[in-house]
Amino acid sequence: MTTTTTTTAPPTLAVPGQLLGPASRYQPGPGTHLHNANLYASLLGHVHITQPAQQPQQRQRAPGPAKRLTKITPAPAPAPTPPAELPTISVAVAEVRSSRVPAAGAGAGAAVASGGGGGERKKREVLPEVGNVVLCRVVRITPRQAVVAILVCGDSVLEAEWQGLIRVQDVRATEKDRVRIYESFRPGDVVRAEVISLGDQANYYLSTTRNELGVVLAVSEAGNTMQPVSWKEFRDPETGAMELRKVAQPQPQ
Repeated sequence: MTTTTTTTAPPTLAVPGQLLGPASRYQPGPGTHLHNANLYASLLGHVHITQPAQQPQQRQRAPGPAKRLTKITPAPAPAPTPPAELPTISVAVAEVRSSRVPAAGAGAGAAVASGGGGGERKKREVLPEVGNVVLCRVVRITPRQAVVAILVCGDSVLEAEWQGLIRVQDVRATEKDRVRIYESFRPGDVVRAEVISLGDQANYYLSTTRNELGVVLAVSEAGNTMQPVSWKEFRDPETGAMELRKVAQPQPQ
């Protein structure tokens, strides 16, 4: 997996797997993980940067009378300057608001529900459309497909969970005949996918064939948040165990 170091400001809202910045500029805080000298979000939420606390300055003594030198001595070497402490970057879970308006450029449709009175604000519900990139949680898997609950469409958190399907032929772009659902997804995984069809009345059809699509957050069998190590494997940092997944390539900013 390739990573790109960025010097731009971190985002205000991050999704799992999104690049936050290089480890040379920030310390990892809650909701982040370190991979290949870069920091990535482990949660869906708001990005916070905490500046390090300033050390109290030592009080300088008033200079006394100069002493007469009796012999020539070399000047003392200046004390080394301690390295500056880096600010801490963290991600806090985003709260779902009571009403949502589609984000600009998201390309998502909106169903408008009017209130009983004319003075009430109208509520808008974002509906996924073909071509939208969504975040979803795997609910269950079968040999032919993964059933997911769609949670986020574009930059908007959905009011309701819409059900989607990732069929075995839509997991990967190559070697489709060798794809195994249980080697690509597990219940509880957070997946970034693209809507490819509105499907039937009960399900959206989703795809993870592109490199940047796939599992962005996974928990191991031991209950630890895992880190991606290749396009098809996650590693448990506590036990070192490896688990197969269709891994989403981290997205540069």
